[in-house]
Amino acid sequence: MNGRAFVGIGANLGDAVATVRQAILDIQRLSGTSVAAASSLYRSQPVDAAGPDFINAVVEIRTRLDPFELLSALQQLEADAGRERPYRNAPRTLDLDLLMHSDVVLQTPRLTLPHPRMRQRAFVLVPLAELAPELVSVHELDAVRDQRIDRLA
Repeated sequence: MNGRAFVGIGANLGDAVATVRQAILDIQRLSGTSVAAASSLYRSQPVDAAGPDFINAVVEIRTRLDPFELLSALQQLEADAGRERPYRNAPRTLDLDLLMHSDVVLQTPRLTLPHPRMRQRAFVLVPLAELAPELVSVHELDAVRDQRIDRLA
């Protein structure tokens, strides 16, 4: 399988800009995976959480990893970056969300594809629309217009 996948990247602890940039490089180095495109970096307020603003991006990748292998690899990158999960929506050094993988639709205790909340989040939809405008409708962007998100220079 040489699938097209999208990964959401976020960080709001430490040097979040450097962390997100490093994550893009780290994803490029995953086995059987290459980054086809990376969005701009964006600053957004936490959604359903407290803490500092997030730095976010989305990458489009090509990968031979199946969705579960890719999820495991992404979770290892989070752990390597010092990600802790003390409670739901806690501030984080690095958050990597598998948004979509090819045309896979699944719902398991470990992984749901497409990501179940991606269509409700400006910090996903705006950078995703930058990379793949055909995947995000004007109506979806309108629905998240009240969520602050700023493109970084």
